[in-house]
Amino acid sequence: MSADVVQPARRSLVRPLLFGLILITLLGLLFGVPWWTLVAAGQWPTGVFVAGTALFAVAVLAFPVLMFRGHARGNDGATVTADVLLGAIWVLFTWSVIGNLLRLALIAAGVEDPTRSRAVAVSVTVISAVLLIWGNVEAMRIPRIRRVTVDLPRLAPGLDGTKVVLITDTHYGPIDRVAWSKGVTEAVNALEPDIVCHTGDIADGSVEQRRDQAAPLADIRAKLARTYVTGNHEYFGEADVWMTHMRDLGWEALHNRHIVVERDGASLVIAGVDDRTAKNSRLPGHRADHATALAGADPDLPVLLLAHQPKQIDDAVAHGVDLQLSGHTHGGQIWPFSWLVRLDQPVVQGLSRHGARTQLYTSRGTGFWGPPFRVFAPSEITELTLRSGAA
Repeated sequence: MSADVVQPARRSLVRPLLFGLILITLLGLLFGVPWWTLVAAGQWPTGVFVAGTALFAVAVLAFPVLMFRGHARGNDGATVTADVLLGAIWVLFTWSVIGNLLRLALIAAGVEDPTRSRAVAVSVTVISAVLLIWGNVEAMRIPRIRRVTVDLPRLAPGLDGTKVVLITDTHYGPIDRVAWSKGVTEAVNALEPDIVCHTGDIADGSVEQRRDQAAPLADIRAKLARTYVTGNHEYFGEADVWMTHMRDLGWEALHNRHIVVERDGASLVIAGVDDRTAKNSRLPGHRADHATALAGADPDLPVLLLAHQPKQIDDAVAHGVDLQLSGHTHGGQIWPFSWLVRLDQPVVQGLSRHGARTQLYTSRGTGFWGPPFRVFAPSEITELTLRSGAA
């Protein structure tokens, strides 16, 4: 067999082998550190050690299977189980690492084993359990209202005080949240908004699967406009179908286009671009295209841009956008994941300035993705009050 035949075959094996190695390493750390901290280091009685080890072994073997059956094959039951396990093991891993700092303090204080290791194990278990219970309550509750005032110097006095309500990352998914969705609608309507924006990741699954959860969006009221753009999760499946469905619910799907709203002789451009991952979806016409979105817009008017990811801000600056609204980050969702988000996005949450004109507001998200927990990253419905420079 020639070298030309052998070399491509070898190269074709490198990627799956590397992926497998990385996966095994990550699973080993995620499950291994808590196992050692809670079970192995404690010098527990044999029965406790065997039971604890068996529990971790079952979990680590079941986890990739559940993730595949759930997220890859669309089995909602497997998805929920895998996501709960992912959230639980992340919290246990995080606090096991922190707990081992406590171990060093106990060593310095002269506390001997097994008392030292058992104190660490109990502390980590109790803290993790409390955080998971609290985090689930935070994830499943109707989000609190977060009020922000944004000064836009180019906004004319007629639109001073315009109330923009932002929801994003609703992630309707395998947990039935119809009641939650109705509660979000009621909370938004109570604010009596002028403009309501949804900046993507509306659901995980097809329109047919999540139709009931999305239905309350039709009842959201806004005096001037209801606008929506795609997030990256739409491009895991039915981006076009979701855009059509949002139009059917009465929303403006801003697929690289803009509308103009007016009040008291003042005008505001509301533009939207596709998520930055859209170009990889192979859907015709889907990509983040700021030039097309703003084509024909009066350059003297202020621009409110909907773009799912904060890292789309550079294009917003280049096109003279006044305010970009984004989501995507979830504020990290489960601490300290926010530290990893910072490696990928310029902002994790809140209002920030970019360039001479452009401001960015990044929401922590209205719902949650995957693990039904929010730890030190509460969800939000954002009420942004726009203030005119002439006010």
